[in-house]
Amino acid sequence: MNNNLINNNEINNIFNAIKQLVINSKNKVYSAVNTEMLNLYWNIGKAIMEIQQGDERANYGDAVLEKLSEKLTAEFGKGFSKRNLERMRKFYIYFPIATTVSSQLSWSHYLEIIKIEEKYKRNFYIKETINARWSVRELQRQI
Repeated sequence: MNNNLINNNEINNIFNAIKQLVINSKNKVYSAVNTEMLNLYWNIGKAIMEIQQGDERANYGDAVLEKLSEKLTAEFGKGFSKRNLERMRKFYIYFPIATTVSSQLSWSHYLEIIKIEEKYKRNFYIKETINARWSVRELQRQI
């Protein structure tokens, strides 16, 4: 093909259009994965609370989480440590209504937010993080 026939502006326009398509698709994939991950962790927290019959400090709770962690890790790999299961349980406790979980925030954001004991403070930081589009690092700094 003759390079003289190729217009640089045309190539740049096509490149920019394709680049935008790729960026949009990546953002959609990230959003879908993030939403599904938050749903998964919320549902795991719910299942743990149901097993413990709503008693966060059930006597057998530590043993249950330890065994559950071992089995889940053996089946699915890392990400299901006892500590992470405790976080998922706390996530469910603080957000018992699934629709109150915002998919605009990542699991990493929620890990910072569930460290806050007071509900009104948690809600404040959720709103501010969404409105200002804070990164996790910025959220940590603000807290």
